[in-house]
Amino acid sequence: MVELSDWLGDLVSESRTALSRRVAAGWARAESTATRLLLLAVFLVGLIAQFVKPVGDALEGKAYLGGALLSLVGYVLYTEVQKLNTAHESQRDSSEQLQETIRLLSGEIQNLASNQVPQPGADATMDDLMEQCRQRLQLGGDVHLWAMCFTGETFVNSLKRLLEGLPPDHERKVHVRILVPDFNQRIEVPGLLRDGKITDADGFRRHLVQKISRHERDLREMIGRMERKRQGTLKVKFHAMHMSPSLKLYLINDEQVFEGIYDRIELRPNEYGSALPAQPGSRTTDDQLLDLIGYDSLLTRWNRDDGERAREVIDRRRTLFDTFWEAGHDLATLSARSVDNDPERVV
Repeated sequence: MVELSDWLGDLVSESRTALSRRVAAGWARAESTATRLLLLAVFLVGLIAQFVKPVGDALEGKAYLGGALLSLVGYVLYTEVQKLNTAHESQRDSSEQLQETIRLLSGEIQNLASNQVPQPGADATMDDLMEQCRQRLQLGGDVHLWAMCFTGETFVNSLKRLLEGLPPDHERKVHVRILVPDFNQRIEVPGLLRDGKITDADGFRRHLVQKISRHERDLREMIGRMERKRQGTLKVKFHAMHMSPSLKLYLINDEQVFEGIYDRIELRPNEYGSALPAQPGSRTTDDQLLDLIGYDSLLTRWNRDDGERAREVIDRRRTLFDTFWEAGHDLATLSARSVDNDPERVV
């Protein structure tokens, strides 16, 4: 009963509103018609008074012809004003509709811009790289993630978090290959800055070897975890090649490449010791460690779907990575080597 009463109340209210609108519209039309008829009548009386003497005498001469003509002009002007008002109302409604359409289109354009894939050679960050990795991992299937970097710390830590959060998918197969410098061998960059010259920092190299081994071990732990959580299979390989860590290179399948450089140098006290003997006249207390920093470096992103130029860059970077990978050594075969037993180390 309550619902019926409410429905009847709404119906009566809507009826009253509709009736009020119709009455207002009818009154507006009647007012316009009456005004026009009145002005037309004034014009006709003035016109008759000009040519019918009794009427003219009654109206005291021809002065009323001007009034009649003025009334006619007023009639015409009134009609035009009414038309302009109607046109103005229509234009205002159209303008409001146009503004609303523009607002909706602007919102759609903003949404498209926010979801737009970056253009070929566009700037990117590590967060952008990991977001693309996340999306590809979510799709499942075979996923190949390759990286050439300093120690792999930033990439490995971020990748572990992505793997831990993956939904179950027993058909997912993730292949990770990470290429790092072989810090078991002498190298100058990163190195030790002594008396303005760069030389090998063997203590720092030992630290980097341990750091890379730890990252490899942490990532391999995800193999069993993913298997237990039915997230798919994971294969992890680390290779090392004798080189300075200058280039950052990341590949996602045969689809995307992110590349950059370690473009920031950090000089700080050497806290890792050195087996290098002090040269005569040198000031060993002034030794500084020359390290490379690249965790916040800007990357360049290439996508195979972005044109011929992007495909060419991706193919060349894959060839470069494959060549370096084959020239390197499995990190597991190098783990038994010790920096202290390096035959090239100066003692």
